[in-house]
Amino acid sequence: MLLRMEDRLTQALYLEMTELTPDAYAAARVPGVLALPGVERATWWENVKRDRDDLPRVLPEFALLGVYEVDETFVAPDAQEGINALHFRRTPRPGQGSLSAAKTIGLSLVLISPTEPERAQELRDWGDFVHIRHIAQVGVPGYTMITPYENVTGGDPRFMHFYEMDTDEPEAAFKAMTPLVEQRIGARGTDEFKAWGWCDALRIMYVNTFRLVGERTP
Repeated sequence: MLLRMEDRLTQALYLEMTELTPDAYAAARVPGVLALPGVERATWWENVKRDRDDLPRVLPEFALLGVYEVDETFVAPDAQEGINALHFRRTPRPGQGSLSAAKTIGLSLVLISPTEPERAQELRDWGDFVHIRHIAQVGVPGYTMITPYENVTGGDPRFMHFYEMDTDEPEAAFKAMTPLVEQRIGARGTDEFKAWGWCDALRIMYVNTFRLVGERTP
């Protein structure tokens, strides 16, 4: 649901990560994916904090993120050289945050997995009831909705937290988030902050912020 003012619920998202430039990606890749059955809208986003070193990472870095809003009939296309792809569907629990009449022009993408497959529900409960909950409640300026998704394959990364923003300075909004949570629950180093920031079942796969550079519908 990338345009909150349209009041849409997106059941699934197909992501592509690449080193292509925005113009090259829009010309060479977007039309083909957009023509696939079940694809409703395409957007592409520039990485605004490439090679960040303040959080762990397992997945390779990339310059451009393609996001395709898709329905339940969508089948991911065959792998393409130079493009890493992931297909996610919404979890049963709702997103959290604040609806905005403004267009989504920034993203924070969080990809995580459980340390062991059998701990997936433990990780999901922490994400929904602890981590995302406090972020939504502090009302970070620029943040709108935070929606959890699950990998359709059940593989890595198992979950995606998709943070929508109505600011064109998504990294600044991301940096403002943790201090606001500290004010609510306690400073770094306290048990409350540790419980919010980390779960024993958590394995961080990728975190970064993105700014909208293009969009297209079928």
